[in-house]
Amino acid sequence: MAPAIDLRSDTVTRPTPAMRAAMAEAPVGDDQYGEDPTTNALQQRCAALLGKEDALWLPSGTMANQVALRVLARPGDEVVTSRESHAGWHETGGAAANSGVQLVEVGRGGVFTTEDFLAAIKPHGLPVFAPTTLVQIENTHNRGGGVVFPQAEVERICAAARERGMASYLDGARLWNAAVASGRSEAELAAPFDLVGVAFSKGLGAPGGSLLAGSRAHIAVAHRQRRMLGGAMRQNGIFAAAALHGIDHHRSRLADDHRNARAFAQALAASPAVQLDLATVQTNIVVFRLAPGAPDAATLVAQARAEGVLLNAFAARTVRAVTHLDVSAGQVVQAATILRRLLEG
Repeated sequence: MAPAIDLRSDTVTRPTPAMRAAMAEAPVGDDQYGEDPTTNALQQRCAALLGKEDALWLPSGTMANQVALRVLARPGDEVVTSRESHAGWHETGGAAANSGVQLVEVGRGGVFTTEDFLAAIKPHGLPVFAPTTLVQIENTHNRGGGVVFPQAEVERICAAARERGMASYLDGARLWNAAVASGRSEAELAAPFDLVGVAFSKGLGAPGGSLLAGSRAHIAVAHRQRRMLGGAMRQNGIFAAAALHGIDHHRSRLADDHRNARAFAQALAASPAVQLDLATVQTNIVVFRLAPGAPDAATLVAQARAEGVLLNAFAARTVRAVTHLDVSAGQVVQAATILRRLLEG
């Protein structure tokens, strides 16, 4: 039986033989003592790549986002995010439980404007309101279909936040994809923000790990918060080596994933059973709705699994597919053909 075409997420990738070799050969030490040379090298490399003073490895993107909230906000604060942000929808209420903050979602389709942001800020001096102290942007935006947040708007939003004494955070779990799609460097995309997070376990294909980058002062606080949340590591070089290998060997090939996602989306969009705005397919994520009369998302996902295609249902009639280094151009065409047969059958 042929292996499944797994489009559930870009986190399902397995380390390549070359990545495994890099992990096996990595010099290691105790990272809690700051003595893991490979982790130190990764942190220095990423601080430079992102244009920040310092950086800190963390086990997961969710922990990176949670630590960022604890660094930049205080319990009782309000944080402005995009609608359907990862922080609000995919972290099991961690923002409230771990940081005691409330999230206010604005905009649509994964982006928002400076005007949306300003309208969400609570008036100062009224004790009934939580103070708005942080704005968070997700780039690329997961539930928005992998859209790239327009950089000119990013700069305006972060400037407006600074003028009002507010902090800014970039949830850049897929910032590598945003850089390839926009033609801008990661440092340029991260420049307006006080703190930025990136992930290694998505487009870069590492088996785990994320990272925060920012000022030395912010990263010093992040060290303590990581420890409090149980994220401090020991011989972490095996994970750091995988991340370094991904940066060196898998970053430029993200363009292949973007082309595959576009081909998959175009094939699906031609079906009367699918509602899909091709303008939202900018990177490696395809989010599409099922038209009236077509099977619902749960039914389609179950039928596709039986045919060897793995997808995620995002809502009752919404499905997500994600391309990655373990799915070929031929496989995405095959997957689209199977889905159209199921939907139009």
